Amino acid sequence: MQQNADPLENLADQFARFPGVGRKSAMRMAYQVMAMPNDQAMELAKAIECAKTQLRRCRICQDYTGGEVCKICASQKRDRSVICVVEKPRDVKSIERTHEFNGLYHVLHGLISPIDGVTADQLCVKELLARLNDTVKEVIMATSPTVEGEATAMYLAKLIKPLGIKTTRLAYGLPVGSSLEFADETTLYRALQGRGEL
Repeated sequence: MQQNADPLENLADQFARFPGVGRKSAMRMAYQVMAMPNDQAMELAKAIECAKTQLRRCRICQDYTGGEVCKICASQKRDRSVICVVEKPRDVKSIERTHEFNGLYHVLHGLISPIDGVTADQLCVKELLARLNDTVKEVIMATSPTVEGEATAMYLAKLIKPLGIKTTRLAYGLPVGSSLEFADETTLYRALQGRGEL
């Protein structure tokens, strides 16, 4: 930061680094911080500092944790025969909110994307393969339904299937409340493929 740079502009510049935050939103956030009482603003700064200095990747699943191993991996109540593979740590939280999955997770920290120069070596693939022992019976690919998500799921399935472990993919289909009229062909195809018995 330059010494004579406007601190408010600098703060807005930092907020503008977040994905999806435009210049106007970043400036609004900067003004919001300035409107906070000093103790609240310092709490925000302290929370950012603590998160960056105290959180690390879980030794087992690669999710963020304050210790060596996260709570999910440490829990004896989780089904250790199923591992759900996700792209980002926030995907773990999304699946956990459903209260429907009781297995373990593995966070890749990205997807294979040749266009962006991201290869499998840059993801947490070797850490996943190291976890696949006699206890693991199924690996669920819960990557996003994008070209990169599909490519990553297919790549991992090719590595895992020869080990005799079942690999499955999340079913994708029509969102609740949507109309068939507005669904694209890929969504309809996925909905048909992932159909279940009533």
